[in-house]
This record gives sequence, structure tokens and C-alpha cells, in this order.
Amino acid sequence: MKFTAHPSAFIDANSSIGDFTKIWHFSHIMEKCIIGQRCNIGQNCVISPEVVIGNNVKIQNNVSVYSGVFCEDDVFIGPSVVFTNILNPRSAIPRRNQYLNTYVKKGASIGANATIICGIIIGEYSLIGAGTVVTKDVKPYSLIIGNPGKQKGWVSEYGHKLIFGKDNLAICPEEKSQYVIEGDVVSKIY
Repeated sequence: MKFTAHPSAFIDANSSIGDFTKIWHFSHIMEKCIIGQRCNIGQNCVISPEVVIGNNVKIQNNVSVYSGVFCEDDVFIGPSVVFTNILNPRSAIPRRNQYLNTYVKKGASIGANATIICGIIIGEYSLIGAGTVVTKDVKPYSLIIGNPGKQKGWVSEYGHKLIFGKDNLAICPEEKSQYVIEGDVVSKIY
């Protein structure tokens, strides 16, 4: 099955959209985008030129994913999330050749109304709280909240807060997988 798009969606030529992807009302997919399989692009979204979106990515309503953003597989982007692509925008000064890349790694989730400043990496399976302003790189499995965003803990691949014991181990309450913390690095054991 090819992708499906609501009749009000606009899809530019030279974009690539994977099978089983759904594009909802009033969204615009611009030229040279690559969107993977089984994605869900909510209503009133803009995917700018040359954005790359992996498989099984969910982008909720009212999100503009600007050029320079790269999302790996299984990423969740909540409603009204804001991405930027230049640090010092000026209306009268064209800076299209100065976009900074932002990487959202596999399994990361970004809560509603968060703002992502360009030029950073959001680590694997990290969880960005609603309304958070992310200004620097995010480590894998990090829980980031606030303005500016600060790390407030660690989460499992299922998004549950991890509580590490004296043995530096934690267990996801849902999936029952085990995690270890060594310094400021969390890894899934099994």
C-alpha cells in the first residue's frame, strides 16, 4: 500500500514518502523530503525541503519541521513543537546557507509545545517534557524538562522514569528490561 494523504494536503514533486504513511488535513510536504514508512503526519504540518524522517515517526498537529532536521525511526513529536534552523535570524539578511542541523535520534519523544534550538542532538529514547526549551545536546535515555531544559532523570525505552539502586541498576516497570548507569551514561542491558 502506498501512502495516503487528505485531499487538502499539498505534496511537492521530488519528495519521497514511504508505504503506509498517512498525511492529514492542510499539511504541506515540500520538495526533496524523505519520509519513511508507517509515519503519521498530523494536520496543519509543514515538512520543509530536504528534511529526512525515518520509519514509524509520529508528528502531531501544528508542527513545522524545518530544513536541517533529521529524525530517526520511532520518534514522537508532540503537538505544536517548534524547531528552529538558524541561531540569529533576521528578516533582511538571507541565511539559508547557514542552517544548523538538528538530529532527533531513534525512539526519542518531544512533548507538546517544546522548542528545539537548532544545531543539537536529541539522544536515543530521551523524553523532552511539554513546554521545554532545549538549548543543548540531550543524552540518550534523558528526561529533560523546563526552560531552559535541564536533565531531571532517566527514562526507559518505554518512557518510564528509571530509579537506579546502589548497584547502579534499574528496571523498566512495564517492559521489565534492565538498565545500568555508569557515570552519566545509561545503557540497556537486556
